[in-house]
Amino acid sequence: MLGLMQDRPLMISSLLTHAAKHHRDGEIVTRTTEGPIHRYCYPEAEKRARRLVRVLQKLGIKDSDRVGTLAWNTYRHFELYYAISGMGAVVHTINPRLFPEQLSYIINHAEDQVVFVDNTFAPLIAALAPSITGSVKAIVMMTDAANMPSLTLPEGMELYCYETLMAAADETYVWPEFDENRAAGLCYTSGTTGNPKGVLFSHRSTVLHAYAVNLRDAMGLNARERVLPVVPMFHVNAWGIPYAAPMVGADLVMPGPGLGGAELQELMEGEKVTFAAGVPTIWFGLLQHLRASGTRIDSVKSLVVGGSACPEMLMDAFESEYGAHIYHAWGMTEISPIGTYNTPKAKHQHLSPAERRKLDLNQGRIVYGIDMKIVDAEGRELPWDGEAFGDLLVKGPWACRRYFKLDDPNSHDPDGWFYTGDVAKITPDGYMEITDRTKDVIKSGGEWISSIELENIAVSHPKVAEAAVIAAQHPKWDERPLLIVRLAAGENLEEAEMLSFFDGKVAKWWIPNGVVITTELPHTATGKLLKTSLRDSYGGYYLDSAG
Repeated sequence: MLGLMQDRPLMISSLLTHAAKHHRDGEIVTRTTEGPIHRYCYPEAEKRARRLVRVLQKLGIKDSDRVGTLAWNTYRHFELYYAISGMGAVVHTINPRLFPEQLSYIINHAEDQVVFVDNTFAPLIAALAPSITGSVKAIVMMTDAANMPSLTLPEGMELYCYETLMAAADETYVWPEFDENRAAGLCYTSGTTGNPKGVLFSHRSTVLHAYAVNLRDAMGLNARERVLPVVPMFHVNAWGIPYAAPMVGADLVMPGPGLGGAELQELMEGEKVTFAAGVPTIWFGLLQHLRASGTRIDSVKSLVVGGSACPEMLMDAFESEYGAHIYHAWGMTEISPIGTYNTPKAKHQHLSPAERRKLDLNQGRIVYGIDMKIVDAEGRELPWDGEAFGDLLVKGPWACRRYFKLDDPNSHDPDGWFYTGDVAKITPDGYMEITDRTKDVIKSGGEWISSIELENIAVSHPKVAEAAVIAAQHPKWDERPLLIVRLAAGENLEEAEMLSFFDGKVAKWWIPNGVVITTELPHTATGKLLKTSLRDSYGGYYLDSAG
């Protein structure tokens, strides 16, 4: 027997139509690439999204066609999110921080028909254009006629102005309903080895993920929040915030290309932002600016950190100096991306400050819809005792079941669980802590050492701006940790002082054998430390020293 409930598909367009109807004063504020602040409300955004569908139709976009975006967090990018998927096409968010060869690969692999581009990326698209002529027929610059850049494109690739096309379109489009499992978005991983892999989101998975983001024990957005997604819309859909915010009518404050500490502080204070999300490097930059300038962010109550582990000193600084609590979250492109979020249970309300901070430092509890487990090298499930750690696997309705146009036999286990590539441990209360990436864990004398834990200790040293720990080959122990640090401006640090800083914080045998001081550390396109490059440079450090 089937239930007797209405069968309405979960449509991404419904998020925007809901906001336009029920949250008419909900605001979208943007620091534009042209400079001025732009603001409008959800009803105008919804009208312009329907107008944009007419533009896409005029450009020849049809059901399931892929449309690329090379853009910052702006109101125009927001319109593209809804217009492209709302008409049944697929929005492909392109990370401009990837290498040019990777960008050409993913545009061609996705078979993008049109690419929408912010002005700041005009030189980049001009350089890429000759290598993407196989699929891309048009480039649309996301600006008005007055700010239209001059570009030379290959023959057969047309150049258009976003606002000129919008002015010639009408608003008569009616959002259709179709199978909620139809593809809606495409995002490629920023893997450090091999070509990026495409993750193809559906309308259903995206709407369900938005529900999860808005759970009280997750981000818990609501109509009273003014939300600043610093995490880019080209990085896993800005962690789902452009979908979650209109679902509840939260105001959106878009930073555009202004991601520096001074720019973020000005936007946060000027627009009375209450909630913001970004990677640790962003918040380090903001903290440095706040301290140096004496400025404040008094409206901000919550900051979300993902992408990599948040150091304890960062949590302490924002909470004690600015009254903003940092919440840990964990996820990845393959799970849309939110998997866990760190909020306390009732039993934790009376923890001491030190005990609460220890709880805060892990990646949190699973959100409803996702499940997880940890397994050993033979695939045997490990206990949730807070001690055993192994490979982390997940499954759920917004987790990928395979990659776009790629069969990877190693991505899932026989029961459909996805291999995250993370090593983790889980407490009896279900709090998960990432101890390393599978490829980054240090195996010394048959025992495992967490590079992440060592890095978090290192960056809490007042003279250290950034730190990476890699496994360097060792003539006796197979591998030993090597610490590579970038110092804060004007600081000097001796190896002995740095190594002694670990005393009492970890087991003696965990302490790195050496320290390398460098002026710069390499990063991936999403801001994570590029450890493959560091291993290439320093993997033989102890062997060379022995020699």
